Amino acid sequence: MKIDLTLSGLVAQKHTFTLPLDYNKPDGDSINVFVRELVAPNKQDQDLPYLVYFQGGPGFGAVRPMANGGWIKRALQEYRVLLLDQRGTGLSTPISSVSLAHLTPSEQANYLTHFRADNIVRDAEAIRAQLSPFNTWSIIGQSFGGFCVLRYLTAAPEGLTQAFVTGGLPSLTRPATEVYQATYKRVLAKNNDFFNRFSDAQDLVTALATHIIEHDTYLATGEKLTVEMLQLLGVNIGMEEGPEAVYYLLEQALMSTPSGTQVNPLFLAQFCQFLDFNTNPIFAVLHESIYCQQQASNWAAHTVRADYDEFNYQPGQPFLFTGEMIYPWMFEQFNNLKPLQAAAQQLAGKQDWSDLYDLDVLKNNQVPVAAAIYSEDMYVEMQYSLETAARVNNLKYWLTSEFEHNGIRMDGDKVLSKLIDLNNGVTLR
Repeated sequence: MKIDLTLSGLVAQKHTFTLPLDYNKPDGDSINVFVRELVAPNKQDQDLPYLVYFQGGPGFGAVRPMANGGWIKRALQEYRVLLLDQRGTGLSTPISSVSLAHLTPSEQANYLTHFRADNIVRDAEAIRAQLSPFNTWSIIGQSFGGFCVLRYLTAAPEGLTQAFVTGGLPSLTRPATEVYQATYKRVLAKNNDFFNRFSDAQDLVTALATHIIEHDTYLATGEKLTVEMLQLLGVNIGMEEGPEAVYYLLEQALMSTPSGTQVNPLFLAQFCQFLDFNTNPIFAVLHESIYCQQQASNWAAHTVRADYDEFNYQPGQPFLFTGEMIYPWMFEQFNNLKPLQAAAQQLAGKQDWSDLYDLDVLKNNQVPVAAAIYSEDMYVEMQYSLETAARVNNLKYWLTSEFEHNGIRMDGDKVLSKLIDLNNGVTLR
């Protein structure tokens, strides 16, 4: 094995594959897809099976490991781990407003249609044909990565030995509007938890909201900070350690100066690091499409929000955070989304998204699947995950309140061990 990187307790090799942008036009435009292969130092020469990791998102590159720890450490006991930068992310022909600037809005929209789970799975199978052509491999998906796992089980189960899902069993049939109806209720509950836990947080955030309403305030990235933008911090409060991080950010937001109250420049810089819309545009442009099958999203989160007036903040009312929702105004306010506004509007109205899941195939699935379902998950509705679990043959699940959505990041060794045990027939305690 050629070693490209040596870290504490693991070695890594880089792979780059040239693959079709559109698999229906294999001789057309191509993209590069990057994979980082990890192996334990004492197992470099062993013929180990592969475990492919599908990152959450959509629109984020795979984890960049610092050392051999967490779920990776557990996996490397018996696998070679492949960290896949899904197309358009990381080092896989990354998408940005700059990379798409030469295209018209219609061309941008058409290009972006090739970056959903169906083509991510096609990429994985094309890579397997080169790395492991005579063997199946195992896969693991976190959050949106779990959506990719269900697509893989539908489209190419013959390539799989087994599958694991953490916090990412999607509904197989419910449209985006139903998903967001459930999500808003979850976000309300997380807001209640947050403000009950941090007794001065409501005062801190309402003082900040009042200040930015009365005084034009600009982030380190140049955007004017608005109340609805401030509400987006709520995307973090459903994560392990997320509520603490948001609270500490709010705690230092305002400062007293000889000229009066000002927004702390430290807050204005750190705020930008809590949101990913400028750096990971796929997350905004294609987020709602992950729920779409033969129907348009039509800005589902924005539409459903009209049923939850408490999220429309007015001075003198309690402040509420929103969650993992995408709104059309974001393409007017975030600098790196502005050039994609017209394309995003076209994608929101697209009605002919292909089906992602085949219910008959999943009903007869023979690939062993083990899933962690988090009962308090703010991002993937537990009841919808349980519905899916009942419709996928050979799927076993571990329902737990022990972790938030990103449990695999915080205690991945335990989470993956539980799922491996499930697939091995071990009774969980």
